[in-house]
Amino acid sequence: MSRPSFGMGILPRDDGADQFLKLIQNPFNTELSEKAFWSSFGYSFGAALLFALLFCLLRPYNGTVYAPRLKHSDEKHAPPPVDKGVFSWVSPVVKTREQVLAEKIGVDATLFIRFTKMSRNLMIVLSVIGLGVYIPLNVTQNTKNQILDKTNVFIRLTPLGVWGSACWAHVIVSYIFDILVCAFIWWNYRAVTRLRQQYLDSPEYQESLHSRTLMITDIPQTYQTDAGVSQILDEIDNAGNHFGIVARNVKGLPTLIEEHDEAIKELESVLAKYLKNPDKLPAKRPRCKTQKGDPRYSEGTKVDAIDYLTSRIEQLKTDILEKRKSVDQQKTLSYGFASYQNIGEAHNVAFVAKKKHPQGATIQLAPKPSDLIWENLPLDRHRRRWGTVMNNFWVVILTVVWTAPNALIAVFLANLSNLGSVWPSFQDQLIRNPRTWGAIQGILAPLVTTLFYLVLPVIFRRLSIYAGDYSRTARERHVTQKLYAFFVFNNLIVFSLFSTAWKYGAAVKGAESNGDVWSAIVNSHPFGNLLTAFCDVSPFWLNYLLQRNFGAALDLSQVIRLAKGYFTRKLLSPTPRERIELSAPAVFDYAAYYNNFLFYTTIALVFAPFQPLVLPVTAFYFTLDTFTKSYLLLYVFVTKHESGGAFWRVLVNRLLFATLLANVVTTIFIIDRRESISQIILMIPLLAIIAGFKWYCRCKFDDALHFYSRGQHHAESGDSSKKPKHERVGVRFGHPALYKKLMVPLVHEKANHILNEIVHDQSDADFGGTNGYTDTYHLQRLSTHRSGQANATGDATFEVVNESQLNFEHFRDREEFREFGGDGAVYDSLSGPSSSSSILSARTTRSNSQAPVPHDADIVRESDFEGATYPTGYHPPSDLRPELSRNQSSEIPVNQGRIITKQADWSDVDLLGEPLALEKPTSGKSYI
Repeated sequence: MSRPSFGMGILPRDDGADQFLKLIQNPFNTELSEKAFWSSFGYSFGAALLFALLFCLLRPYNGTVYAPRLKHSDEKHAPPPVDKGVFSWVSPVVKTREQVLAEKIGVDATLFIRFTKMSRNLMIVLSVIGLGVYIPLNVTQNTKNQILDKTNVFIRLTPLGVWGSACWAHVIVSYIFDILVCAFIWWNYRAVTRLRQQYLDSPEYQESLHSRTLMITDIPQTYQTDAGVSQILDEIDNAGNHFGIVARNVKGLPTLIEEHDEAIKELESVLAKYLKNPDKLPAKRPRCKTQKGDPRYSEGTKVDAIDYLTSRIEQLKTDILEKRKSVDQQKTLSYGFASYQNIGEAHNVAFVAKKKHPQGATIQLAPKPSDLIWENLPLDRHRRRWGTVMNNFWVVILTVVWTAPNALIAVFLANLSNLGSVWPSFQDQLIRNPRTWGAIQGILAPLVTTLFYLVLPVIFRRLSIYAGDYSRTARERHVTQKLYAFFVFNNLIVFSLFSTAWKYGAAVKGAESNGDVWSAIVNSHPFGNLLTAFCDVSPFWLNYLLQRNFGAALDLSQVIRLAKGYFTRKLLSPTPRERIELSAPAVFDYAAYYNNFLFYTTIALVFAPFQPLVLPVTAFYFTLDTFTKSYLLLYVFVTKHESGGAFWRVLVNRLLFATLLANVVTTIFIIDRRESISQIILMIPLLAIIAGFKWYCRCKFDDALHFYSRGQHHAESGDSSKKPKHERVGVRFGHPALYKKLMVPLVHEKANHILNEIVHDQSDADFGGTNGYTDTYHLQRLSTHRSGQANATGDATFEVVNESQLNFEHFRDREEFREFGGDGAVYDSLSGPSSSSSILSARTTRSNSQAPVPHDADIVRESDFEGATYPTGYHPPSDLRPELSRNQSSEIPVNQGRIITKQADWSDVDLLGEPLALEKPTSGKSYI
């Protein structure tokens, strides 16, 4: 009698439940494993070759996508030129040395390439040893014990039949692997230390502001003055000559600026859609809901979009001006900065103070102003600690929630035979088309996990916002740490050992009635089940690693970016700003890529004894990625915030942890298969070797990586003995909200003739007056730029951009676009010392009159302005500033508006009308 079917062919409840329980105890049935491997092999390498060929064919004809750095970088940072040959890109990637790379792409990108090459070389060496020892050992022992004759080839390569004295090979190879890992780390630790010291000695770093500035946080209430900051530093031995300032509250101002920028972008979007065909406007004007927090309307009121957003922008400008006027009335905050005359003094104090907390304050080297997360600086220790706790709590919740779907993927998608066991009609399909479903099995589960892990870095980065990190680079390092922990626990341990854990739970459940839980656990052979689980799941990880080759080629092809750009331009109505951003170099996601590399290395080290083929597959992936990532970092990607190689210690710690985890797994294998207790005892010193090596590296290298000097003063190329005139010791770090230049709506030139008709006159505050505050911008309607003309319709100002200028090249010096070029450092150029992409260089822009104007926030150019330097948005006092040309912009009435024309070439100068003089405050206070 045939078995009755239910619904779509699913087994009856009782039979299906029993079968499901059996499956989750042994999910990795190996019937389809061999077919899945070869299908994954063919799919991965076929797709990789296809995308690599696509890249070679398209690269010569699309420099915006495949070589934006070559197109936009200044002479110093421009990568080697490449001709239009199909394989011409290979030569500069292979021949460009590390010293040149550090100058062209920065220390962080150079470190990434070095880590990739180190991983490649390590995997190649381990592959030779692993394949030479493990495969002969496993094959001979499995044949000798005659227990795996009928299994597929991949299971025959596992150590399921290895027992007794043969385990000595695993002990010996574990020592060899550990020594090799430590040797590779030691060799590269020295090289990275030299690279970091060259970075600290470079003229660009020596001239930068943050290099000689300390950040003081957790300042107690009684010391929250400029003098109080200096008093805290004076408690440190050899505090040196410094100039300290305390921060002031800018409460509400950053939020107003953010709302202003969002309103600008929303207005641009509305106009781009409405004016898509200016000569044939839609019958109805666009409408929108009022923004949350607008006191003039109830929330959600529908109004005319253009009129509302224009008036909203002008109102926000007024509010920003009023807030900036009242900054000097705000209370001080619990952080401040102190600038020194030379780098040696600043680093000496930071080194001495790293374990001291004078008056409870924390003293450390200041990151770049652009790297700081300003809203986190006032947070006290309790708030930061609570933020870290909550951040970790949500990471744990996410990890636990993902366990269930991860286990189902392990049971069903990783082996479709299991799905067929509970779904008879699907089982018939498996029987009729074994090759097709074998191919799908080899692709489906790794693809699902890959798609999820593409989204995971975004989730963790958002969670880390509330953790209290002071800088964006520190936040990225913490995101890397949490990603790696999530991957190892959930995607490696839980995924691989789920069936064993379920067996334990079933044994305990069945033993509760007998009252002998411990005996049930022991009789379930826990170590043997762990070993079997690792061997059974090893084909899945082979497929997973093979698919990484496809991912590397996909990155190189940039096909996703090509498709996105085409789709946006052809099918949507992008704003001029969005089109400019599309042509900007992409930002490299260090956290995601580092996590991937560390995870692949962990898989290789952990599974090497159980499936030696993971070693050459991982080695091949790193070999391929050495070429692809070198090209991408040299020609395509930029580093958004340069840390000077701060990722290195994070990488070393995770690599040592992966080695330790591999030792633990090997020890479990030896416990189950040992000949004598001596084999287990000899595995214990490996823990001491790893810990001792970590301690050695920390003592030998870490301080040299972080500090320029440690207790001894360094002469500063003839300037260290000189005091700046007017007692100006360095420059003050200012909160960007105090001087950030406000955005102006960008409109395509084709709609210029109709702007006066569609934008109604809106009331506006007077932006012509000054506020008398030395650290804030003097607001004016518009700064003229390379984009050409700016149309002011009524009182609302728009910047008109023609078609030929809708490119990042014309806007790369604008503050609102600099983040798309890694702070814009790779685009700066000087007749003097050029900048490194890792440092904001000393940049001087000139008008036709050749009058120099300081531009960048991170500069020390004492020779130009008598010892005083000024961050972005600040201008030198008029008595220190060279005489500017009087041939400036003029306003010519056109219809009801204004067209601002340029008689002198101010395209490279970020001036906002007449700047406020940065005179020394008469009240004795300095603000941030």
